[in-house]
Amino acid sequence: MSTNQTVDLRSDTVTRPSPEMRAAMANAPVGDDVWGDDPSVKELESAVAHRAGKAAALFFPSGTQSNLAALMAHCERGDEYIVGQGAHTYRFEGGGAAVLGSIQPQPIEHDADGSLPLGKIRAAIKPIDPHFARTKLLALENTIGGTVLDPAYVEAAGALARSAGLAFHLDGARAWNAAVAGGLTIAEICRPFDSISLCFSKGLGAPVGSCLVGTPELIAKALRWRKVLGGGMRQSGILAAACLYALDHNIQSLAADHAMARRLAEGLHGIDGITVTQAATNMVMLHVDAPMLKPLASALQGANILAAVSPQMRLVLHRDIPQNGVERTLDVFSAVSRRAA
Repeated sequence: MSTNQTVDLRSDTVTRPSPEMRAAMANAPVGDDVWGDDPSVKELESAVAHRAGKAAALFFPSGTQSNLAALMAHCERGDEYIVGQGAHTYRFEGGGAAVLGSIQPQPIEHDADGSLPLGKIRAAIKPIDPHFARTKLLALENTIGGTVLDPAYVEAAGALARSAGLAFHLDGARAWNAAVAGGLTIAEICRPFDSISLCFSKGLGAPVGSCLVGTPELIAKALRWRKVLGGGMRQSGILAAACLYALDHNIQSLAADHAMARRLAEGLHGIDGITVTQAATNMVMLHVDAPMLKPLASALQGANILAAVSPQMRLVLHRDIPQNGVERTLDVFSAVSRRAA
């Protein structure tokens, strides 16, 4: 292995299908999924629904579309969903709920552990009154910034949602990480929720793909919205085969990503000019002192290490990090710190 192989710490979305995954894609039996006869898609949907402990699943090209279809299946025009200020569905999905679903987001601030305080959720629920949007849904994210939500908190949030007549959705883009980190099954992560979007194109290494899981009634609504949103695909079994391979082979390897993140965080501790603010699952968050920003960006580029350098940085570990990637990264941070001193 080349000692200068690219170390890409920007996101776990940069993972690429392995030769074995590519072979599974090449050999996938396919049909026309819009007609409902692609056998690989049907196999994936059945497998994901079973593992998640839900009755039905629907394959989507992206997590953004899966989340949006879920919101539109739960809510009608003029309804509202409660969501975290830093949640992906609110901050990083182009405002799709409002723009395309006419659904008003009601964002609230997260606690330090990524949760939405129950009191703030309760206060955000609107009374039944024509002056207000109708609060219909509570949406959480797990992991959130790499942090695993406390299962007891999730249970309490779900109980609050049900008591208020709200549906309960999970953006589970990295729910597989949450399950592995907590020693839980994906069904245990999904159980409290009415709908969950599960992604395959991050740490699991598939090139694209998410599944929405829930009741048959919800999935039937989401199927219509998937079509409206342009998500109907034809021989998408080629893509589903990659997700099936990931489901069968790549979940437990997430533990290795978490171990790399711990090793990186431990090495960054004590480097002058760097403060690790959070390290959970496969993500390390850090503060970089201003004098180090430009030299750090230059040094990382020179070492063939990709990272989005900013005062508040996120470094993401994944299956495509080369064996010496953590040590090379630590060497660059240490060298830049010494020169800055």
